[in-house]
Amino acid sequence: MSRRELREQIFKLLFRIEFNQKEEMSEQTELFFEEEENQADVADTAYITEKVNKILEKLDEIDAALNEKVQGWNTARMGKVDLTVLRLAVYEIMFDEEIPTGVAINEAVELAKKFGQDSSPAFVNGVLAKFA
Repeated sequence: MSRRELREQIFKLLFRIEFNQKEEMSEQTELFFEEEENQADVADTAYITEKVNKILEKLDEIDAALNEKVQGWNTARMGKVDLTVLRLAVYEIMFDEEIPTGVAINEAVELAKKFGQDSSPAFVNGVLAKFA
């Protein structure tokens, strides 16, 4: 899988946290990879699972950082797609040294274009600019 495809899979799995408890995410991960469209080889599955788990470990920190940077908004008011895209990107910016900030922002905007509403790319870009 390409990095973009991996990031998209991470986004889709991470999105499930909006509808499930953290304690249920290991079961959700198994269910995710059972779906035909999400099947991946062993290495990709391990990478996706590991990254989602790392993001979930830092979720409170990520949300606090988002709430601090975004004026007039908070994570409770954000659309679920936008919030998930932002959580992934903020994790990459703050904690993943392998991914340059510009790449994290660009990929987040691309995810927002694909999965979000018409205003999502501009919103995501504006929020992430405050982290750059």
